[in-house]
Amino acid sequence: MFLAEGVKDPRVMGIVTVTGVEVTRDLRSAKVFVSVMGSDTEKKSTFAGLQSLAPHLRSRLGKSLRLRSAPEIEFKGDQSVAKAARIETLLEQIRRGETPSDEDATD
Repeated sequence: MFLAEGVKDPRVMGIVTVTGVEVTRDLRSAKVFVSVMGSDTEKKSTFAGLQSLAPHLRSRLGKSLRLRSAPEIEFKGDQSVAKAARIETLLEQIRRGETPSDEDATD
């Protein structure tokens, strides 16, 4: 919920979707996989903003779950949402009888 409503960092822009989380057994670290829709510049900016928010998110997580030590949080890019959208676009073009352009076919 914090990422949806509590992020005030202006570097976090575009559509950010959490696609998965991997937490170690000892709860010392967590990888948060996110998909960011936007330009390359927006994506880079968003990841910088998310990384700077990680300590704050860790603190909030520890308090809300009443953990002695909350996991270190690392944000990782996940291209699955962008690739799925790309596939949908290509399929729609094929349904309409269009041939995807070279740009469309290079992903």
